[in-house]
Amino acid sequence: MKNLIIMACALLALTMAAPADIHHPPAAEYTPTRKLGRAISNILFGFVEIPEQIVRKTDRFGRKAGYSYGVVDGTRRTAQRLGYGFYELVTFAWPTNRGTFKPPYRSCGANDTIEMNVDHGLSEFPPELGFETHYYHTRTQKF
Repeated sequence: MKNLIIMACALLALTMAAPADIHHPPAAEYTPTRKLGRAISNILFGFVEIPEQIVRKTDRFGRKAGYSYGVVDGTRRTAQRLGYGFYELVTFAWPTNRGTFKPPYRSCGANDTIEMNVDHGLSEFPPELGFETHYYHTRTQKF
């Protein structure tokens, strides 16, 4: 009988602690307004991928590759951003990606995070150009 009371108390303590973990689920910050903002951002600023890829390809492969392969890859990524932007603009009110409002971009990592591989996948928002940035979703500056 004593063991039964101890097991019942332990079970009660575990069940009371379980709901405390779900106050802020991982998808809580992805809302319809964020999806709408992401759509507008991709439509208006998706073209920034062209100069961004020129710089990245120049740093990695040289100037000739930057102004040829960088332009082509930047144009491809711009078209992807436009497509995703219009898709998310039309469907911003509905959770279309596995029942959430997360971006539908393909993941290049094992942990399925939003920050994608900058060479092959898209980040959640378009990159920023310039010398200073304080947003975590943009490229890092090299000085």
